[in-house]
Amino acid sequence: MVKNTSDEMSFLDHLESLRWHLVRSIFSIVVFAIAAFVFKDFIFTNILIAPKTPEFFTNRTLCAFGNLIGINALCINMEPFQLININMAGQFTTHIMVSMIIGLILSFPYLVFEMWRFIGPALYPKEQQYARGAVFYISILFLMGVAFAYYVIIPLSVHFLGSYQVSAEVTNQINLVSYISTVSAIALAVGLIFELPVLIFFLTKIGMVTPEFLKKYRRHALVVLLALSAIITPPDVFSQILVVVPLMVLYEVGIRLSKRIIRNEQREAGIPA
Repeated sequence: MVKNTSDEMSFLDHLESLRWHLVRSIFSIVVFAIAAFVFKDFIFTNILIAPKTPEFFTNRTLCAFGNLIGINALCINMEPFQLININMAGQFTTHIMVSMIIGLILSFPYLVFEMWRFIGPALYPKEQQYARGAVFYISILFLMGVAFAYYVIIPLSVHFLGSYQVSAEVTNQINLVSYISTVSAIALAVGLIFELPVLIFFLTKIGMVTPEFLKKYRRHALVVLLALSAIITPPDVFSQILVVVPLMVLYEVGIRLSKRIIRNEQREAGIPA
């Protein structure tokens, strides 16, 4: 079987190609980061700081549902804590950091596209066929994870961590850098965790897992996913369940994806299913 490219590239040619893919990727991050830097007020007020306010969509929805069923505990972030800055250059450096993170998130689909442009030509036609749509699925899963984190996990985390007190004598005045770091880390972590079906796809392709293996160790996977959800959420069962449920759904999707890959390989090899 012949690879998709007709000319063999030398090692230095590969390095040169990789360099330009990296340059274009970094340039895309910088472009989006500059745009985020310019729209500072909208990004900080309407996006980053919004989850700690009563007007945020998730907070309003949970409170309305809580009032409907008579559970006042669902009204979260009704008394938002105060964000403070304690460093001379703190707000400026935070502005730059946020711009770069927003640039990374917004340019993620293009970064995956550039990665595919580098890897794709080295694949055989059959492998390219299997990986068709990889850029779309990787990108959409990441963005779904970020959206899930933003609308579900972050409001709960902000409420729990921002309102937790060891004593009534201690007032929470959260450092801006601490708040932004927590929000950013959760969004990026959940975005990456949502790539679980893609990970299962590639592990199946290289023969490391099978549908039977994934089914056999489903309970072990649940424990691992619970541990991951405990790391990126506040230490309460409700938040962990909210995270682990979509992850288990993605795990089941991965099982079906693995089964489909194995079935296609057996069909091509002439082995009856």
